[in-house]
Order: sequence, then C-alpha cells, then structure tokens
Amino acid sequence: MSKRTALYDSHLAAGAKMVEFAGWEMPIHYGSQLEEHHQVRKDAGMFDVSHMVIVDLIGPQVRAFLSHLLANDVSRLTQPGKALYSCMLRDDGGIIDDLITYYLSEDFFRLVVNAATREKDLAWIEQHAAAYAVQIEERSQLAMIAVQGPNARARVCEVIAEPLATQAAALAPFTGQQLEEYFIARTGYTGEDGFEVMLPNELAPVFWQQLLSAGVKPAGLGARDTLRLEAGMNLYGTDMDESVSPLESGLAWTVAMRDDRPFIGRTALEAQKAQGGLRRFIGLVLEGRGVLRGHQKVVDSHGLEGETTSGTFSPTLSVSIAMARVPAEFSDPCEVEIRGKRQPARSVKMPFVRHGKSLI
Repeated sequence: MSKRTALYDSHLAAGAKMVEFAGWEMPIHYGSQLEEHHQVRKDAGMFDVSHMVIVDLIGPQVRAFLSHLLANDVSRLTQPGKALYSCMLRDDGGIIDDLITYYLSEDFFRLVVNAATREKDLAWIEQHAAAYAVQIEERSQLAMIAVQGPNARARVCEVIAEPLATQAAALAPFTGQQLEEYFIARTGYTGEDGFEVMLPNELAPVFWQQLLSAGVKPAGLGARDTLRLEAGMNLYGTDMDESVSPLESGLAWTVAMRDDRPFIGRTALEAQKAQGGLRRFIGLVLEGRGVLRGHQKVVDSHGLEGETTSGTFSPTLSVSIAMARVPAEFSDPCEVEIRGKRQPARSVKMPFVRHGKSLI
C-alpha cells in the first residue's frame, strides 16, 4: 500500500489528482500542469516533497566518512549550513544516487536523498559507515515543502515570524539553517530561486495553508518535471542510474579528483578518463514536428547514434526539448526518431531556462 505524506488531506482539499510515485500517493497536478509550471516561473508555487528521504549523520568521524562515500569533496564545506550536491557511486563508477549534503557542525551533517532509492541508499550508507564512528538517523518525522519562483522567498518570509524571516531572507544560495521549528534551505529543483523547508509533520498542514493564504499556489509532480528539465537538472532513474558514471551524465563538475582522496568509485572514473571516448550529455531542441520523450534515437549526419534520456514540450520556450547521451564525436546537424520518422533537431548547452529566461 502506498504511503501518504502529512499533506495528503491538503492535496485533496486543493483538488489534486493523486498518483503512485516511488511508493507514495503524490499529486501529479491540481487541475492544470501548464498553469502550475507558469506559476513557478512567474510568481511562486509550492511542492510537497516530503517523500524525499532526510538522513542525519552524527558522530566524530562524519566528515571522514562522507569524504570516502561521496564523489564530491566535503572538505569544501567549511561554513555551517553550506550545502553540496554530489553523486554516491558504486565501485565501478555507476551512480547509486544523487543527493544534497548539508554541513551543520563538525559532528552533524544532513543528507537528502531520493525516495525511489531509499532502501538501497540506506543499505549502502550503513554498509560503509560501519568502519566509522557515525550514527545514522532517518528523519521520517519531518515533512518538506519546496517553495519556488521569483517571489518564493518573499512569500515564505511573509508567513514566518520575525526574527526568523530576516534570517531566512539573508540565507545565501545553497545554504540552510535551523530556525526554531523550520530547517530552511535556499535550494530547489526548478531553476528558480526559493526555499526548501523541512518541518515536523504535524506542523506541515498549517504552514501549507499559510502559504496558500499568502498567494503561493500548489504544484504537482508534472510541473516539477517540466521545470527541472528546462533547468537542465538530471532525474535519477531517467537521465542517470547505476549503469552510467557522472562523467557521462553531465555531472563531471560534481566529481572532485584534484587531490588523492580515495572516494568510492574513483579508480573506475580514473580508468574511464584514461580510456577516453566518453559519451557526452547534451541538450536538444526539436526543430521538426512532434514531442521529444525519453529513449528516442538521435542520429547525426555521420550516422553516429545516441539516445534521449528524458524529454518534454517546454511550456516556457514553446518548443520540445530533451536531454541525450551521445558519442563523443557526435555533431550537428542531427535528427531524432519520433514514431518511426526522423525530425530535425539541434544540440544546445544546458540549462535551457534559468530564472524564467531562455538560454537557447
């Protein structure tokens, strides 16, 4: 049976269409995915992301453990509250999951991992933490609400009391802070500014209603997907998984190899780089007819073939866009095979959209 977040009744009251997602009953939309998408790009929308898994790591060897566990380097985290995006890799370089790490103190770090990978993530973390003085605590008693859009931060600050609002407004990008009952982070998955707010389950419905009263409209999984794709953000299980490394997923920037830190998967990544010929991860814009989706063949003028990983019609750009993994030598012009017919497309640098503005 699917699980329900603390906001389940709030979703029903808002007219949500509920679907099963990663073992949870979640809202796909509240009437119009398109309107929800534009609401986030132009004003402020909110998402229930309580299905995400919050894991606290506590103990004197947490930093050393995460230095071994993650491909990105937690030594960069020197200011309390600072966050780091990273992949957690298998020994062969395949991606177990992508996650955010928050540095709260020398013996306290917080991870936020994906719901669909919860069991394997926790098993992997527990397996490798056994050699370190680290306590692992899943924080299932916390809900999480993402408020995103150009007016999102201002709307959140309207509904929380002073001096918390002033402290929240001062948060730098990719930082988080515990402000009484709220853990507020200036992070997101839409390409817009905003906050992700973690708070006790029992307080979440009231906070949700306060945001509604402040003019923040709810948005579902459908809009979340089109927003993140426009922002050039990977979706685990679609654009990357255990079969590919971050070097072929547009995530080489998250791999810190400048020193000799022995993180899990490093040897495999070094071998991949030495071998060369790594596939590239590109953005595509369709110039012909149809809609780009995942697992469509992409062919260049020399006959080199790649494949889209995810695609959609972009509400912001009014064109069809996709991410694709292609051979190293792949070049424009190219075509995408849609329902047996090839349609012209062009490659672009991602993201497609940032802060509501086209970058293509």
